[in-house]
Amino acid sequence: MSPIKIVVIAILLYIGYRLLIGNWRKKKGKGGSAQESPDRPVTDVLVEDPVCHKLVPRQQAIRLKQNNQEDIIYFCSEECCNRFVSQEGEKE
Repeated sequence: MSPIKIVVIAILLYIGYRLLIGNWRKKKGKGGSAQESPDRPVTDVLVEDPVCHKLVPRQQAIRLKQNNQEDIIYFCSEECCNRFVSQEGEKE
């Protein structure tokens, strides 16, 4: 057997080994995402900003609780919150 054939066979064996190990790790659960495991519970909900209508995760949103209502309003930023408060002040 020539040295070139030995090198080619060694490279093919290495590639096959890496493919098998990569698939085995994915099945084992390393580096998985939420899409790969549907039994994972949902930890956050998207809420809509009433000013710019962006969707923001509830845990990251700016919260505003109005005095006359028990509702909590969620905003994507302080700027949108301030804009909403100023618009509500103009209405009254």
